[in-house]
Amino acid sequence: MVDCLKYRDTNHFSELVYNYVEQSPDFKSFISDFPKIEAFKSQLEIKANNFNHQNRQVLFEVLQNDYDSIDASQLTLTNIENLKLENTFTITTGHQLNLFTGPLYFFYKIISTINLCEELSETYPEQNFVPMYWMASEDHDFEEINFFNFKRKKVSWTSKQTGPVGEFSTSSIDDLLNQLSQLLGDHKNAEDLLNLFQQAYVGHDNLAEAHFYLVNALFSKYGLVVLKPNHPQLKQCFSGYIKDELLNQTAYKHVLSQSENLKEKGYNIQVNPRKINLFYIENGIRERIVKQDGYFHVLETQLKFSESELLQLIDDHPERFSPNVIMRPLYQEVVLPNLCYIGGGGELAYWLQLKSFFDSQKIAFPLLLLRNSVLLYSDKTAKKIKQLNLNIQDLFLSKADLTEKIVKRESEIDIDFSEQIQFLKQQFSSLYRTALLTDASFEGAVAAQEQKQINGLKHLEKRLLKAQKRKLSDLLNRAMSLQDMLFPNGGLQERHLNFSEVYVDSGEDFIHVLKDQLKPLKGEFTAIELDIYHIEN
Repeated sequence: MVDCLKYRDTNHFSELVYNYVEQSPDFKSFISDFPKIEAFKSQLEIKANNFNHQNRQVLFEVLQNDYDSIDASQLTLTNIENLKLENTFTITTGHQLNLFTGPLYFFYKIISTINLCEELSETYPEQNFVPMYWMASEDHDFEEINFFNFKRKKVSWTSKQTGPVGEFSTSSIDDLLNQLSQLLGDHKNAEDLLNLFQQAYVGHDNLAEAHFYLVNALFSKYGLVVLKPNHPQLKQCFSGYIKDELLNQTAYKHVLSQSENLKEKGYNIQVNPRKINLFYIENGIRERIVKQDGYFHVLETQLKFSESELLQLIDDHPERFSPNVIMRPLYQEVVLPNLCYIGGGGELAYWLQLKSFFDSQKIAFPLLLLRNSVLLYSDKTAKKIKQLNLNIQDLFLSKADLTEKIVKRESEIDIDFSEQIQFLKQQFSSLYRTALLTDASFEGAVAAQEQKQINGLKHLEKRLLKAQKRKLSDLLNRAMSLQDMLFPNGGLQERHLNFSEVYVDSGEDFIHVLKDQLKPLKGEFTAIELDIYHIEN
C-alpha cells in the first residue's frame, strides 16, 4: 500500500519547500528551471557547452584510482568509464559522513538520485546518466555525525580528534560493536549488519574510507559512484576559483545580494556568506581563512601568509584549501558534468542563494530537486490505523486537530456549533437594523452582546469537546500512541530512525521496495506500508 501526500498536507516542512515544490514564480530568478523531465533537455545542452573536458579526464583518473581497492559492481565501473565520454552526465546528491549512514533520509537521497538517472535514461537514451554521491569528508562538525539511533537508543562514538572528519582515525570505533550487538539482538539480519559495520569501520583506517566502503556495499549494485572530493587533482581543477575567492571575495558580494532578494520575498536565509568562504586544512586542523593587515591568517593557529605565499601554496598544495557551504556547490559543479543536485529542504534553501554567484563565475547552475521523503509503516500498524477508523493522512495532523477529528466523528452528539453561531448572527442582523432605525448609539451595545453570545457558544462547544475527550480517552490514547510511534519526538521518522532498525527484519528487501516506489520528479511525500518488517517502539 502506497499513499502519496502533497508536501503542504504533511505539516512538517517550511513554506519555502511547499512553494518550491508547487513551482512558485517566486523562484524564477533564483534557479535555471524547475526540475521537470523536459527541463533536462536544455540543461543537457547548457552543461555540454559549459563543462571543461579536461576535468572529465581528471575525474575519471581520480575515481579509477579510488575504486582500484574496492569491490564495486560492473555497473558502477561502467559508469566510471563512461565519465570520460562527452555524452555522460551526473545527477548528484551529497551528505555528511554520519555514523552508519545516520538518519533514514540518507537512503532516500541516494535512491532518488539513482531513480532519476534511470528515468532520464529512458527519456534521453543518447546520453549516459551516472548517479553520484558526494562525500562531505572535509566537514568538521563531528558532533553532528558521531551517532545514530536504534529503537530510540543512541549509539555514539566519542573522539577528541580535530580537523576534517574524513581524516578521523577509526581505531577507537570497534568498541561500538559490542554495544550494537546487544541492541540488535537475535534478529534474522543482525549478523549481516554487524559484519557490515565491522568491515566498514574496523576494516578501514579513517572515517572517509569506512564511509566509502559502506556506501559502495549498500548501493553499488545500482551503479552509484562515490566521490571523495578532497583530492589534489580535483582541487587543482578548482584552484583558479580558490584564488579568485581569496583575492576578490566574489562569493560574498553575490550571495549577499541574492540572499537579500530572497528575504524580500519572505524566505529565511539558510546560510550567511563570509568575506572568505574557505578553510585551511592541514595536520588535524580545519579553520577559517581571514584577511587582516594585508596577510591571510588561519584562525585559531599561528599560520599567516602573504598574498604571494598563499597563491604559491594553492599551486603546490590545493588540497589544503577546503570550500565552506557557500563554495562547495561551485566546486562540485566545476569538477562534475552535473545536471541536477538532489537535496533536502535546508540544502535547497542555501542553493537558492547561489545562482548569481555561479553566473559571475560562468559555471552552469544545476537544476535543484527536493529529495524524496518517506514514512514507513508496517502491516501491523496499518491494521491498528484501520481499527481506529483512520487513514495514514490523518496521522500527519497536529495532535489537537487529530483529537478534534476523532472526537467529533465518534461522538453521538453534534459538537460543531457553527450552525448555531450562524443562526445567532442572522438574529442579530435584524437587531442592528432596529438599532439604526431607533438610536444609532445602540449599535455598539448590540455588537458587544452579539460577541458575548458567540463567545458563550464557543465556550460551551469547548466544554462539550473536553467532556467527550474524557469519554473517548482510551480511543484517543491509542491514536496518540500510534502517532508518537510513527513521528518520533513529534518529527518525521526519516530524521530519526537509522536504516538498521528496518534492515534487521527486512534485509535488502527494504532497499528494493524503496527503489520500486520512489518517484523523484513526482513532487509528493510517500507513505509506504510494508509487510516485511515491523517498526517497533
